[in-house]
Amino acid sequence: MNNFDFKNPTKIIFGKDQIKKIANEIPKDARILLLYGGGSIKQNGIYEQVKTALKDFSVEEFGGIPANPEYEVLMQALAVIKEKKITFLLAVGGGSVIDGVKFLSSAALYESENPWDILEKRIPTLKGMPFGTVLTLPATGSEMNSGAVITRAATKEKLTMGGAGLFPVFSILDPNVVASIPQRQIANGLADAFTHVLEQYMTYPIGALLQDRFAESILQTLVEVAPVILKNPADYKAAANFMWSCTMALNGLIQKGVPTDWAIHMMGHELTALYGIDHARTLAIITESHYTYNFEAKKEKLAQYAERVWGVSAGTLEEKAKAGIQKTTEFFQSLGIQTRLSAYTDKYEGTALEIARRFEERGMTALGEHRSLTPSDAKKIVEMSY
Repeated sequence: MNNFDFKNPTKIIFGKDQIKKIANEIPKDARILLLYGGGSIKQNGIYEQVKTALKDFSVEEFGGIPANPEYEVLMQALAVIKEKKITFLLAVGGGSVIDGVKFLSSAALYESENPWDILEKRIPTLKGMPFGTVLTLPATGSEMNSGAVITRAATKEKLTMGGAGLFPVFSILDPNVVASIPQRQIANGLADAFTHVLEQYMTYPIGALLQDRFAESILQTLVEVAPVILKNPADYKAAANFMWSCTMALNGLIQKGVPTDWAIHMMGHELTALYGIDHARTLAIITESHYTYNFEAKKEKLAQYAERVWGVSAGTLEEKAKAGIQKTTEFFQSLGIQTRLSAYTDKYEGTALEIARRFEERGMTALGEHRSLTPSDAKKIVEMSY
């Protein structure tokens, strides 16, 4: 197992009826900007709970942060932060809203005139404006990590950012919110969290026994609760396990001491930027092709995964590894998610070449756990996903 440092300062407040505790976590003299997405929180009662909890605070609001948080929209929110002299941000939403707030947390204290530099130049944020979250859609784990992904529609870019200054101060996780989530979004959350774990697990053996079993337990839990939560989102037991699994999948714990991949995400981000495909679905599009293309480098972990997560006991190591790939594709499909790019667009020809060009242009020439995946390799993987 590799050396590592680990610190996660986010306070998690988990369980039923916990939104009311917001008032205990924010400085009394804070000037708060409440940020949310398309307004579903006003239909499912979450908005009312948040506003009640904040009744004694100075609160401004900014709604309309879209899925795949858009730079131009966030710049409007940044103007509100500066005009109203905001000192604390509160994200009420899923990963898109939380990621958008992370950008704002960084941009609010960024001294240059062009906040896009934070993403384009990959500038780490060591100190941001403090913020908390109320999670309404389990999926990304953004409620307990320091990373974010921001889209710029004008240039069809989707770039990552992060840094030690972008951990939420607190996150409230009430599994009751899952009851009002559309089935498509629940399926996306399951696929997103599942792939987050795979990106940190499906590499090569390094003797990190506990880390492997942490990862496998999250995968097993997602597989177990998936049919239950899709059938009945109001099942509190399933919702609680779903929500906590999504958080644990990407709060930094399972990646410590082990190699990680993330090439699937880098290719998937480009599919979203180009075609607007849901993030989780882009991951499902790329996963089978990526593992098939990199089979020799990943077959030991693929076989272990097939055995421990899917109960595959028969066959050679190679046969088990191939079964692991097939089981993963079947899992995505069981969620109602298509796994080929052609199911989402008939303009897929040339996509692989464009993604390879973008990787080359950005200097993304050494991806994957071995840092050996080139733009040319990415081109071939994307072509296999058509």
